Amino acid sequence: MATGNYGTIRPADVSPEDVQIVMVYTESRDDTQNFTLTTLDSQDVLRPYFNNQDTGGSSVEILGGLYNLKLPADQFTKLGIYTLMIRPAEIRTLITDCGVLSSLPNVKGIVIDLNNVPSEYKNKFVNQGLVGFRVEYLNPDGTKIPNFFRIITSCFYCEPVVQNLTNTIQKSIRYRYVEGATNLLFCTVSPSSSPTNKPSATPFIGQPNQSIIITNTFFNPITTEIEIVDQDISTLAIALYGNQTKSIEDGIYTIYDSNNNIYKQYNLYEIKDQFNTLLYEVRQDRNENIDFSKAFNNITA
Repeated sequence: MATGNYGTIRPADVSPEDVQIVMVYTESRDDTQNFTLTTLDSQDVLRPYFNNQDTGGSSVEILGGLYNLKLPADQFTKLGIYTLMIRPAEIRTLITDCGVLSSLPNVKGIVIDLNNVPSEYKNKFVNQGLVGFRVEYLNPDGTKIPNFFRIITSCFYCEPVVQNLTNTIQKSIRYRYVEGATNLLFCTVSPSSSPTNKPSATPFIGQPNQSIIITNTFFNPITTEIEIVDQDISTLAIALYGNQTKSIEDGIYTIYDSNNNIYKQYNLYEIKDQFNTLLYEVRQDRNENIDFSKAFNNITA
């Protein structure tokens, strides 16, 4: 009996605040050492499209997967190669504590103090607001532990409680969930439980005061390259197929754009030796001294 096929890939409904855009600029492809790294404001650069066809004309539903990238002119001012990395926004903070719940000692998690969270991301740190987010860990020297992460499975507001324990090795401070908002958030991560075949092998979930990076998993990072050049296809087409004139008397050669405006202008002349033998034919750019009397409409009128 055949089974049906089910698609699992869907376009992401991403808000600009969930995106971080990093720009790397180099003057040429050969220059790989000297580069400029800049972070663009995703709120100004990324524009989502809204679905107004299936919603009765109302533009309230984001058309997932389709966004307009509006590049700021003040950032793209030089000729060269701009590499844009569009990735999920990174939230850098600290682990306040690694503890367990007082009512469920087998449930381990990391505790985050909201005072250590950047203000623009605090709206994410609410009950169940970080489910599915990825946690990456930094070494004391600031380097990231490569290819190691945990996934947040739940998060709730919590508060510390002190318990009297018979085992002095265990910590007396534990945590319990609270209904109202507090400055502490208890996050369970996966994997965090020991395998059944080796109960003593507790997975690493972090340690107090360790720096971490919390990232959403709404979409995969995208890298795109933009090259700013002197000429593009349209300007090359003007030079090849646009209207052109050459003044016989003064040798001024003029190229016009699609609207018959002067696009480029050159001096054409010849260089001869003392015996009047032709040596060179020269085309000299007149960008600093355009003769506007050579306008196409003036010549062909």
